Parts: sequence; structure tokens; C-alpha cells
Amino acid sequence: MLDPFYPVVPDSSWVTKLVPIGTRLIQLRIKDQPESEVRRQVREAKAVCTQHGADLIVNDYWQVAIDEGCAWVHLGQEDLVDADVKAIRRAGIRIGVSTHDHAELDKGLAIDPDYVALGPIWPTKLKQMPWAPQGTERLAEWKKLIGDRPLVAIGGLTLERALLCLKSGADIASVVGDIVNHDDPIAQAKAWIAATRRK
Repeated sequence: MLDPFYPVVPDSSWVTKLVPIGTRLIQLRIKDQPESEVRRQVREAKAVCTQHGADLIVNDYWQVAIDEGCAWVHLGQEDLVDADVKAIRRAGIRIGVSTHDHAELDKGLAIDPDYVALGPIWPTKLKQMPWAPQGTERLAEWKKLIGDRPLVAIGGLTLERALLCLKSGADIASVVGDIVNHDDPIAQAKAWIAATRRK
């Protein structure tokens, strides 16, 4: 079972900070870096996660994940178009997918993913979103539609909102800004770990 606390971080230095304090599930979402740098960071992050028994999820760079022997990739809807899902599966890699509406959910479920993410639950400042906030009611609907797969809530989550998501049908609460932009990210991550594991 995947841990309910799921931070998404922009580089491997965050993995080396958050995993040793008890983070068991973390996504490395690297943007705008040459592939050699992506490989270096994936390798570094994987080593830290292996050492501490944590699950590393590589966003987007599925070929690097295959080459580096990673266990998970996360594919957004655009990534789903280009990714060689058969090659990913042949490598024994599990897949998480992003969804924002019913059409995307159908597309995501077509590859038989290992978890489904729904967002944004609340407005997010991190990137421009063409979708209105989903709200927590949508989580219960999505949970019914995806069956036994874990459901990840993402988008505008604070710790208080994360606990609301977990009560509303999500199995996992994914967070970016409330950790990486926090004045004391380590203390905040510890607070998330303690609260989400109590649910």
C-alpha cells in the first residue's frame, strides 16, 4: 500500500532532504534540464529511496526510469500520448496517471494504471490550469470509478485540506507548494507525515 503523504519535488536535493526524515513516497518532477542531468538526479534520488525503503516515482521521463531500473513512473495526459506503455510494463514499472475530467479518466484507465491522480482539487498557483477546481465531492465519484486502485488528490493542498481529501475518498494526498515553498519544509513535511498516517 502506498503512503498517504506524497510530495512532488523539483529536483533530487529535495529527495535527499525529505526521504531520510520518513517520507515513503515521493515524485521527482524535473523540468527543463538536459537528459544527462535528469539521469544524474534520478540515479541520486533512487539511491536515497533504496537506502531508506521509499518509493520513488519518476515524472514523465519513462525511458530514463527504465534505464535506471526505477519501479514507478507518473504520466500526465500529454505523456500518455508519447509513452511506450508496453516497454514500461515489460520493464516491470508501475504507472500512475493524471486525470482532470471523465475523458481523461477513460484514457488513463485504458492503460490499467496502478494509481489515478485527480486534480486540481483546489486552485493551484503552480501552473495555469484549464480546469476548474474539482472539489472534494469529485473524489468520492472518482474512487467509485477506479475500483481498487489508489486515488491521489492533488492541487492546492494544505495539510488541513489533505486530511479533508483523505476523508472524502482519496487514499493519498499529493503536495507541492505547501512543502517546497514553506519557510520550514522539513518541519512541515514531518507534520504532514504525522497527520496523514493517523487517518
